Amino acid sequence: QVRLVESGGGLVQPGGSLRLSCAASGRIFSINVMAWYRQAPGKQRELVASMPSRGSANYADSVKGRFTISRDSAENTVYLQMNSLKPEDTAVYYCSLIQGSPGATYWGQGTQVTVSS
Repeated sequence: QVRLVESGGGLVQPGGSLRLSCAASGRIFSINVMAWYRQAPGKQRELVASMPSRGSANYADSVKGRFTISRDSAENTVYLQMNSLKPEDTAVYYCSLIQGSPGATYWGQGTQVTVSS
């Protein structure tokens, strides 16, 4: 089984920064994709950024130039550095891991990010 634990959410003022972390444990394959999604109240969950174990990062247009995803593969940890935060970034942020064939998706419990003055 795979377990994902997020941390780093909180309340920040517009223009501020936060760094989210997600640690994966359990049976982790060497080839996988780790990603961050978010879900705002009344909206569908959306992809924010993803990064395969081998390859380049991919970002939603709404966060390009402001958010950076990175990985520490040795520690099975993924990070999301969020800069220039806007009120519309307010959401519960979820970490995910996809691995195997067919791909199985695992989710963390989510961490709240609130951008407000």
